[in-house]
Amino acid sequence: MIHAEISIYPIATKTTSASFYIAKAIETIQKIDNLKYEINSMGTILESDDMDTINKATKQMTETVHNLGINRVEVVIKIDSRRDKHQSGKEKLESIKKHLD
Repeated sequence: MIHAEISIYPIATKTTSASFYIAKAIETIQKIDNLKYEINSMGTILESDDMDTINKATKQMTETVHNLGINRVEVVIKIDSRRDKHQSGKEKLESIKKHLD
């Protein structure tokens, strides 16, 4: 299972808000087969059993922001690729929470 956290930063927009661009980027990945995603305030979590799917989503998100007229986009992506165990993001969180007081 592959989990990735992606953050998209459009550079040189007319305002300090990036929410419009991020929303449009997320819209483009909603129908990608074999991809689950979850947004949070700092990025988007991608989940798939295929690295090509993660790469496709990353490319689509980036290209979408460029196609909205943004000439420079910074993308930060962190990937956790695990082959010994098939574990969903929800299961990963549950594993951590059981150790919390």
